[in-house]
Amino acid sequence: MASSVEIDPLEARRERVFGPRTEEHRRFAEDRGIVAFGETWWRDHHDTLFKLGYALRSRYHPNWTPPWRGTGRSYKGYEEGQSAHRTIVMDAIRRSDGSFVTLKRMNIAHGKSDIEEIEINKYLSSTALAADPRNHTAQAIETFQLPDEQDVYILVMPSLRPLDDPLFTTFGEAVAFFTQLFEGLQFMHEHRIAHRDCCHDNVMMDATPMYPEPWHPIKLDMRRDWKGKARHYTRTERPVKYYYIDFGLAQHYKPEHIQPWPPFTLPVHGGDKTAPENQEDKYDKPCNPFATDIYYLGNLIRESFMQVCFPSLALNVHNQIRSQKYYGFGFMRKLVADMVQDEPSKRPEITEIVTRFAKIRESLHTWKLRSRTIPRKEWKIDTLWRYPLHIARTVRFVVTRKPVIPDP
Repeated sequence: MASSVEIDPLEARRERVFGPRTEEHRRFAEDRGIVAFGETWWRDHHDTLFKLGYALRSRYHPNWTPPWRGTGRSYKGYEEGQSAHRTIVMDAIRRSDGSFVTLKRMNIAHGKSDIEEIEINKYLSSTALAADPRNHTAQAIETFQLPDEQDVYILVMPSLRPLDDPLFTTFGEAVAFFTQLFEGLQFMHEHRIAHRDCCHDNVMMDATPMYPEPWHPIKLDMRRDWKGKARHYTRTERPVKYYYIDFGLAQHYKPEHIQPWPPFTLPVHGGDKTAPENQEDKYDKPCNPFATDIYYLGNLIRESFMQVCFPSLALNVHNQIRSQKYYGFGFMRKLVADMVQDEPSKRPEITEIVTRFAKIRESLHTWKLRSRTIPRKEWKIDTLWRYPLHIARTVRFVVTRKPVIPDP
């Protein structure tokens, strides 16, 4: 009785702040493995998407029943218990050829950003642009309108993985990534497209060559068929391509509409909140979005390869406590420092960056490129244990003539 008296006021307070619990909230509280909230849209459109040629996982079948019920086991141990992290996108299989794809739901009634994203994807996926080897944008395989919802479109995109999962094993692999990262942004900027959100989460890789068995779209370290861990090769053994995704904030500046060049527009706030021109005191000051792209790329390299950020309560988001993330990336320090300068006009343009990086790449010795990337937080005993394994693998790569920089 005492516990009920103690819980009721908390529940009443929660309801005053967030509103009363719905039946869906109650069912989800009882079993967090069920299809709920944003996932229900995909369940409700399962049959429609199937007729249009795309099969969702069995979890989203209208008649699906959780297989763990009555077993006393957790939903986490079941493939069908793996829920989508972002319900605006969903994994699927294209029925015509069995390929794995990602479906992205777009609603043009929500604003012009979805319309522009569709148009930019169509433009970048056009035959002429798709043929350019520098085009590192994830190209739409297909775009279609739902027959029962005239405002809803589905972008069919390739199935990709986070850029650093699995981790880079050599400096040569990281250099191959930097090369594609820079030439991809150069390609976009040459076509007057500012991404405006090219942060870590919006650069991904097609890791298909690395994996002999498909990986699970939610539990990335598992096989898609849930029959064990997903084994993989290194990037040196099986080179991969990297792609920019998510053009929801991107802007295509047509030459006839923008004079003079470059354009100045109000800042937008994407995944990286640290750009100086995006801070609260400058929210109403137009800035060059192409220069902001340069900052985002520099910061991506700085935070993913060179430094780890530790926000401090005494400091604002732009001034953070940082420590080294990996040993050995000092060769990128000067270029990155120029890319993340506080004053946007002082940052180099992407053409200069590509030229400077080409010289850096050329200057790196073969053994530097073959060397293992060592995380700063790695235990010394782990480093010593991994060292002979890395040497043996390196000898094998030398004998089999694997390139030190695994360009695809």
